[in-house]
Amino acid sequence: MKLPNLQVLTLVGCIGIDDDALGSLDKECSKSLQVLDMSHCQNVTDVGVSSMVKSIPNLLELNLSYCCPVTPSMGRSLQKITKLRTLKLEGCKFMADGLKAIGSSCVSIRELSLSKCSGVADTELSFAVSKLKNLLKLDITCCRNITDVSVAAITSSCTSLISLRMESCSHVSSGALQLIGKHCPHLEELDLTDSDLDDAGLKALARCSNLSSLKIGICLRISDEGLTHIGKSCPKLRDIDLYRCGGISDDGVIQIAQGSPMLESMNLSYCTEITDRSLMSISKCTKLNTLEIRGCPRVSSAGLSEIAMGCRLLSKLDIKKCFEINDVGMLYLSQFSHCLRQHMWLAEHDHCTFSGYYT
Repeated sequence: MKLPNLQVLTLVGCIGIDDDALGSLDKECSKSLQVLDMSHCQNVTDVGVSSMVKSIPNLLELNLSYCCPVTPSMGRSLQKITKLRTLKLEGCKFMADGLKAIGSSCVSIRELSLSKCSGVADTELSFAVSKLKNLLKLDITCCRNITDVSVAAITSSCTSLISLRMESCSHVSSGALQLIGKHCPHLEELDLTDSDLDDAGLKALARCSNLSSLKIGICLRISDEGLTHIGKSCPKLRDIDLYRCGGISDDGVIQIAQGSPMLESMNLSYCTEITDRSLMSISKCTKLNTLEIRGCPRVSSAGLSEIAMGCRLLSKLDIKKCFEINDVGMLYLSQFSHCLRQHMWLAEHDHCTFSGYYT
């Protein structure tokens, strides 16, 4: 079967696809192909990929996540795809110099995902980003071997980044994280979940005034002082994740809510110091559609009532383990929160009766 106009081909998890199958790609089809997703095709090898790329010169996006090891020869073969803009290699194992070959061969790419890759270390990553100066999006989530050296290289070479994800990069210091704010001012999305971020780092990140998504959950060193800097300088913020940030209280949350009136999603789960004061402030964010306050024992129906009345677009709400919420809060939700989905994670509320749930 010939598909001369095929532009998008998705083969996710097709275990029947092997190197021989790749070699049989119709030449007419391959010339029109712009997006190819072969993630989780576990019977494809680096040899097959290297051979295949010769016939897809117009490809814009290639996804090889959880597919095959990245060898130097495979990396070098990608230079034949001169129009490539997005390369996703999540969960791949990098062989020696594999990442260096990617950097040298894919200088035109704008998006690179290395999330949960093994074999990614400072020397290889630093070399790669030094060649990829046009990168706009970089994902190095759970690349646990990188250190401050990599962050210094990223922030000096990739100053046009709009998205940086580096959750659980546990060997990066708070000092290095400050470089992100100093040298990547165009960031719109930043994920530093489970990092060494502190208030000085948040002060530096406040320079990124275009931030719309900030994920800093499990950052145990931040406090209200750091959140104040973000609240005063990042008015475009729409999504903030503060999951298990035990050092913050109402004062910090209020600064975020007042400074970012366009908020659509907020996660405060297990921020045990927040009270109804936080919810009353958040209720002024009328575009809010997602609120997670699981495990916040000091919030009550009084605060939830304010959320129900103020945030009429609320569609997702997690109030599990909020033991001070009772039928009164449920009644306000039933009256005002008409967009709320049925599954609200309401378990473990001894003070809520069936009449409260089903009113």
